[in-house]
Amino acid sequence: MMASSLGSDSSTSSDVPQFHHTPSYCEENVYLLCKKLCADKVADVSDLFVVFISNENKHVPLWHQKASHRADGVILWDYHVICIQRRKEGKSMDLVWDLDSSLPFPSTLSSYISESIRPSFELFSEFQRVFRIVHAPIFLRYFASDRRHMKDSQGNWMANPPEYEVIVAEDGNVHNLNEYIEMSTKDVLKDLGEDKIHAVFTKQFGLLVGNSNVLYSCYQCGQYFLFTHNSNIFTSTPTDLAFAPPLQRPPPTLFASVLPLL
Repeated sequence: MMASSLGSDSSTSSDVPQFHHTPSYCEENVYLLCKKLCADKVADVSDLFVVFISNENKHVPLWHQKASHRADGVILWDYHVICIQRRKEGKSMDLVWDLDSSLPFPSTLSSYISESIRPSFELFSEFQRVFRIVHAPIFLRYFASDRRHMKDSQGNWMANPPEYEVIVAEDGNVHNLNEYIEMSTKDVLKDLGEDKIHAVFTKQFGLLVGNSNVLYSCYQCGQYFLFTHNSNIFTSTPTDLAFAPPLQRPPPTLFASVLPLL
């Protein structure tokens, strides 16, 4: 994970330092984070989802990122990886664990989407984000990386690698990261029927959701809610991605479709 330079409260509080974090290796950071959340009994592995964020251009904006040099924390990642924790206790909100975010750690899902993803901002096509959602039990079994993507053409590290050994999948695969981060807006699901959503629990590489169908999975009453944001309040200059403030228009309409998954 490499960045391009650009000129809420949580119901749970954790210390970032207790989690392993190597800059530019977000996929491995999330892999270890999932394991630690389970080992510390903070979460059950079945309630964790790994989300890869990228697109065919490898330019996706996220706000409130520690690596940013801007006041609003916006940065362009080639790809980014976060963990979403589904919570079943009463009216507890789902959580987002992002070790690279300056937001509360963890943040509620609604806060993270509003502050970091900002789906109400209309992006130019080259910056449209795609979300690959993978169930953590599957990710922990099959993900592998020998870190070849972090070496330049001369074999030099573009960012210092973690000190621990590379991650090898249960089936012996030594590198399949590219299959997780290769995604295109034309490959996202158009039909978000219940059978398609259930694929996240069975497919190795999960499912692809487009920027217009941001997973806003607020878990309540034993059901997920998938909200579609429709808006047109964002303009930017492709050359420097100068983010303009949102126009003074009413908030985008949220169209909710209930998808019972449990």
